[in-house]
Amino acid sequence: MRFLYPFALLALFAIVTSAVVYAAGSAWRRQDSGDAMKTPAAPTRGPVISKSGFDVSPLSPERVDELAKALKPEEARVILAKGTEPAFCGTLVDNHKQGQYVCRLCGLPLFSSDSKFESGSGWPSFFQPFDAAHIRELADTSHGMVRTEILCARCGAHLGHVFPDGPPPTGQRYCLNSISMTFYEEGEKLPPQSMPIKTETAYFAGGCFWGVEDRFQQVPGVLDAVSGYMGGTTSDPTYRDVCSHGTGHAEAVRVVFDPSRVTYRQLMEKFFKFHDPTQLNRQGPDVGDQYRSAIFTVGDDQLRQAKAFIDEQQKTERFKNRKIVTAVEKAPTFYPAEDYHQDYHLKNGGHCPIPQD
Repeated sequence: MRFLYPFALLALFAIVTSAVVYAAGSAWRRQDSGDAMKTPAAPTRGPVISKSGFDVSPLSPERVDELAKALKPEEARVILAKGTEPAFCGTLVDNHKQGQYVCRLCGLPLFSSDSKFESGSGWPSFFQPFDAAHIRELADTSHGMVRTEILCARCGAHLGHVFPDGPPPTGQRYCLNSISMTFYEEGEKLPPQSMPIKTETAYFAGGCFWGVEDRFQQVPGVLDAVSGYMGGTTSDPTYRDVCSHGTGHAEAVRVVFDPSRVTYRQLMEKFFKFHDPTQLNRQGPDVGDQYRSAIFTVGDDQLRQAKAFIDEQQKTERFKNRKIVTAVEKAPTFYPAEDYHQDYHLKNGGHCPIPQD
């Protein structure tokens, strides 16, 4: 018996090990290059929306498994098991049509024909993604190499790899498996899973746009906030032009939002907390017409809401003894500010505090 005991332990260990390997093999989405791939936690403040307006919230394992049932064996080998299709054999290598390339598994737009180029590598190549938030990068140390794997940010499907030998302006080469994507030609109807969510746009001016932009970016339901110039007489003004106070532009912020999560009225309420709407042509130490308070409206409904909101606010305890000087006018052309003004607080550290309700 003592002679057989070690063999019994080995047999038991083999059974347990086999069970663990089997379980790991069924959970393909959690594997990558020999290391466990963490499944992103579900967002706690609503869906994750990219700047281009797409829901990129990580799909549940159950939903991914359901989508995977529609894959053919070769598609599953590449998309699920991180395989690679043979060079020059993919159906999209020589595709020169205009359109969008979406994830074969979940339909999220990944690349546009505008960024496709001939790399000579034998695989479809792009110099930038459709939206950076639609792609997830992961270190890949398989096959004795160090590479950067790219996956669909929404479903985790394996797409290919990215290399730093692409053309300007990015210098990147996103090398894709044709089988990981579905191509929709320009003008062709996209399926619902490849469409952006419904969004609306609002424009606000209330002092230095760095702070206004930063605060709006922290509001749940706001998808994007961009600093720029509005309401002046000069086309394509520069910051120097605006600072000269000769163009009439205000430092403004374009806010793209999901109306199902935050309403236009709620944005105006936030705006009146983000700045003092009773200061004329200034905001604190910043003085001049570029720092004026204004709401630039899109469409008749926003115009009606904005005027009614200011009339209502003027009668409140907060403003009954102070005149609101916020101008309300139909939105003129919005000119995005220079790159160094965008995400200024994010680039330089820290955030403007959100006033408490």
